[in-house]
Amino acid sequence: MGTGRNLTCTQSALTPYLGILNFKRIVILVLDSLGVGELPDAAAFGDQGSNTLKHTDAALKGLKIPNLQAMGLLNLIHSERSPQRTSAFFARMSEISQGKDTTTGHWEMMSLPLHEPLSHFPNGFPSALMTKWQEMTKLGFLGNKAASGTQIIDELGAEHLSTGSPIVYTSADSVFQIAAHEEKFGLENLYKLCQSTRELLDAGDFKVGRVIARPFLGKPGEFKRTSNRRDFSLKPPARTVLNELDERNFSVLGVGKIPSIFGFEGITESLEAHNDQEAFDATLEALKKKSALIFTNLNDLDMLYGHRRDAEGYGHQLEWIDAQLPRLQAAMSEDDLLIITADHGNDPTFKGTDHTREYVPLLLWSPRFKEAEASKKRIKDRKTFSDIGQSLSENFGIPKAAHGESFLSEIA
Repeated sequence: MGTGRNLTCTQSALTPYLGILNFKRIVILVLDSLGVGELPDAAAFGDQGSNTLKHTDAALKGLKIPNLQAMGLLNLIHSERSPQRTSAFFARMSEISQGKDTTTGHWEMMSLPLHEPLSHFPNGFPSALMTKWQEMTKLGFLGNKAASGTQIIDELGAEHLSTGSPIVYTSADSVFQIAAHEEKFGLENLYKLCQSTRELLDAGDFKVGRVIARPFLGKPGEFKRTSNRRDFSLKPPARTVLNELDERNFSVLGVGKIPSIFGFEGITESLEAHNDQEAFDATLEALKKKSALIFTNLNDLDMLYGHRRDAEGYGHQLEWIDAQLPRLQAAMSEDDLLIITADHGNDPTFKGTDHTREYVPLLLWSPRFKEAEASKKRIKDRKTFSDIGQSLSENFGIPKAAHGESFLSEIA
């Protein structure tokens, strides 16, 4: 956990923006994978027809999400239950980066879209890379293929216990995942192995978004992944809005996997969280501090339900998140802005187990906003996730980001 800088500062005299610090604090809550309909280029990704929110709503015969509904979330999918009046401004956002993964989505939010995709390995990692990996680690490996994390542990867990060789696998994401038994292999040994793998990939110029430690426990037939996952991320190739905020003494507090997504670049303070409950509690704890930006990822929708194509579980988890929102809203003042969004889609009713190329929601709520006709709260759809980063830049009076258009004037 980092040491926080509990500072907010006045607007820089060098900024091209003229003046008003609209909100003293902004909270970004990423509902990981909550897409709201296919993007125009979805067919190029094999995702034509995907709609995470709409199909989950249909699978549960109507989600019970009164708080998100009041903010206008269902208006984005033209539900029959769309409210006529909303408490938040709302819109959809398009992704311009060439990808549909966690790293790409979050970087674009902070005004760093990727015009070249990260490396993907649908047929497993190249033999030349794995030879170097073995030379470095002095270990053998099992797997080396694209697979479901739970399935590959069931398939190879017993062999892992007998040989001591870790399980290496990937997915449709840009990830190098290493699974090992938390007790037999050792959790710290797994973390060290992942850190060494990160360094090997970076030295070889492999643009792999994340190396992920996937510890598990149990015996054959009863293996279960633990909550001690750890991500070792590629550092952003250029500066993000987080760097600009941090360098100007605006405290940036990252919750859950946010710090690792950015390689801890531009993060002033980190709060650990292994699941949505811990992430939500950490966000409430963060509100007691004086951070300018609180950036939280709620990952269970994606990790536990989207990839496993569990529409019922996905819907119930979204309902749980909805039920927590009043606690968060009650802790916020009129000087605060809450941004609720997502980083990609992951339609739990869709084919395969991959993310889906979709619009994501943009919900903007503050205690200072009054309920009004939904038509007056619908702002224009955003051309890029980077509009969030540009809005942060304008709000805190730092130099304009290279990408994006601020939405602050539309909610003034």
